[in-house]
Amino acid sequence: MPDSAYSVFEIQPEWVRVLEGMGSKEKFWYRAQEGEPEWLFKFPQPNTGQHWAEKIAAELAACLDILHAKVELAVFQGHRGSATESFARDGRNLFHGNQILAGKVLGYDPARKFRQPDHTLENVFLALERLFVRAEAAEQAKTWFASYLVLDAVIANTDRHHENWGVLRKQVGERWQGMLAPTFDHASSLGRELLDQSEGKCRRLILRENRVSAYAEKAPGAIYWAQSDKRGISPLELVRRAAAAHPRLFRPALEKLDRLDKVKAAGIIARVPEDWMSDLARDFALELVCYNVEQLKRLTP
Repeated sequence: MPDSAYSVFEIQPEWVRVLEGMGSKEKFWYRAQEGEPEWLFKFPQPNTGQHWAEKIAAELAACLDILHAKVELAVFQGHRGSATESFARDGRNLFHGNQILAGKVLGYDPARKFRQPDHTLENVFLALERLFVRAEAAEQAKTWFASYLVLDAVIANTDRHHENWGVLRKQVGERWQGMLAPTFDHASSLGRELLDQSEGKCRRLILRENRVSAYAEKAPGAIYWAQSDKRGISPLELVRRAAAAHPRLFRPALEKLDRLDKVKAAGIIARVPEDWMSDLARDFALELVCYNVEQLKRLTP
């Protein structure tokens, strides 16, 4: 284990402010002291590593200089979870992707969260172009979104549905100022759902049979390539196709992958406290990240 494990924050009951209803996991907002930012504590689903997946994803995003929400490991009344710092503050409000798409793409159904074939990359880019009227602002938003998809591919995040990205808006005088929100909610990544050992699909078996690559390639994502597709394509394949179709938007994030090698990735994963993550989970996460990064690096000359 490394000399410096990630800190684990103890949340006090009196800090709890508001229960959060959005999403599939139990969560609540809390604030340690008045004047400080609010944080969202999320309980992981049983028998998953969603809490450490969130933390590792944030640290990998920092390594790759991708705008992201700050995440810490935390404990509430003996229950382990992750805490994400609010970025919707200082007068800024978060508008989720489904709200944006419904307002900018004709016929988009914002209530259909799962298996939404209209949630394509082209529709996302179209909505951002129509939302940010200045060409430079739209270009920046699309480039940032592209970097989020590169991160998804690195960590095999399969949950980039239309409520897991958004835009921050703030009214200044009679005008609105907006920007793409930092990337957030990466709990569905790094093989967090796998068990170390079981009769079916498990980390030990996948590692022993050298099937990490198959796991990465087959993982269905929440963004569709075409509206006629039956399901979203894997985060890795999405970036392959998108980088070919939009090289200017994806090149900046892909070029930063040189910052992430196996030693760096191993160090980030190793800092998860020893009793929070098994050795098999660490080995699997590292092999998964290394495979994905190797594949993504092939997309740049």
